Amino acid sequence: MQALPNVTAPLKNPLDCQRCGACCAVFRVSFYWAEADDAPGGTVPVALTRPVGTLHRCMAGTEVRPVRCVALQGEVGRAVACGIYEQRSSTCRSVQPGDEQCLKARASHGLDRSDGLSVARMELTAASRPT
Repeated sequence: MQALPNVTAPLKNPLDCQRCGACCAVFRVSFYWAEADDAPGGTVPVALTRPVGTLHRCMAGTEVRPVRCVALQGEVGRAVACGIYEQRSSTCRSVQPGDEQCLKARASHGLDRSDGLSVARMELTAASRPT
């Protein structure tokens, strides 16, 4: 049996969302319509969204190719920020540095995936697949 990598080891070069932004420029950012601020309790600025069917919305710019969220500020892979960070959707909140979505987005922009956490997660994923 193959030993699992130590995912608690300190990272040599942790992924930094403020130097990346790839997830904001790869995926359609869809979420339940009531997360928009035109619904009671919603926070996402509705003016920055587009309808996706009757129950969902997406961030403007993520429904077309090339994808780039209208709230993304800066240059992907260099220095970025979210213009609505505190009001962002649950979809955005769910993406974590080094998770599968993050790594796919980084790869599509040619960004390095070789930090310790990313490698460990990829190895864990591969080790957990049935052979």
